Amino acid sequence: MRRYARTLVAVALAATVAAGTAGWASGSAQTAVSGPPPGSASWRADEAAGHALPDPASATPAQVASFFAALNPAQRQALVVRHPSVVGNLDGVPLELRYRANSLALRASTGPRYRSLAEQGRQILAFDPRGRGLVAEVFGDLRTARHVAVVVPGSDIDAGTYDRDSDPYGAPAGMARSLRDATGPDTAVIAWAGYTTPVGVGWDAATGDLAAIGADRLARFTDGLAADGFPAPAVFCHSYGSVVCGLAAHRLRVGDLVVLGSPGMRADNVAALNTSARVWAAKDPTDWIDDVPNVEFAGVGHGTDPTDPGFGARRVPARLAVGHTGYFAPGTDSLRTFAAIVEGTAGEGPVR
Repeated sequence: MRRYARTLVAVALAATVAAGTAGWASGSAQTAVSGPPPGSASWRADEAAGHALPDPASATPAQVASFFAALNPAQRQALVVRHPSVVGNLDGVPLELRYRANSLALRASTGPRYRSLAEQGRQILAFDPRGRGLVAEVFGDLRTARHVAVVVPGSDIDAGTYDRDSDPYGAPAGMARSLRDATGPDTAVIAWAGYTTPVGVGWDAATGDLAAIGADRLARFTDGLAADGFPAPAVFCHSYGSVVCGLAAHRLRVGDLVVLGSPGMRADNVAALNTSARVWAAKDPTDWIDDVPNVEFAGVGHGTDPTDPGFGARRVPARLAVGHTGYFAPGTDSLRTFAAIVEGTAGEGPVR
């Protein structure tokens, strides 16, 4: 009966799209933040050691890393002070410089919603106040870590909701803290809210437009981690974040790709992702995402359920998780498996 109902929903969705309307009840359209960091124009007009600075719009993270490696410490710090918004958001810049640059940018910000990000001791790897705000934060010592994880969130996340007290395991900071606590001291976890997410359940959430831009940003971010010498991370993609990860999969320098509460990855199966990473999927029995039809028609919907056996992902047990945002809750079987994936101790075969 449930399968029949889901089929009817899928048919209705397809018919509505064909008629030229979105067919989704709520949610506001978002304009994605894209392109180089804020302040790039003044950066391009500057120089260091008599050389032009790498163009944030075209230089690869590897090229950025090589440029900074050729500077002396005083030259690097001068760029941090003159261009904190560029240095703090430019993938390939050494970690320590990004921390200091974002600290300066946050202290200079007048936005009250960013005040907590400026607190002493926080390791802010990216901060972009454009739009609803983008942010990335490191939990643990990334420079010495043997194992690295990245958490990619879904809808309704921005710099203001990134670290919320209510529903903490549905926000990237709470997910990252929990995963870091479940692993050893040689693990670092990055909460990456580095793309414009959908708001509500509207057209943005039903399509891949925001995800496509997010995928470009995520791929560049992982390239930046590699350029700075960090291990290939395990990437955890929640809800709409799994759409981002699906579109980016073939470009991501990662060891494991884990999706949870996923509406689909815009791929029919693991092979279609064209990735060498191990792919894992989790969905608990009470997650409302199970009521979303796994179809893709005329650009609407995100395709096959990654927990479907035919998709070919390794299944992460999630019997103890509750709802759409309970996968990182302490004591759950899903969190224990996530920790094992990060530390490289999860089994090679399918997890049931």
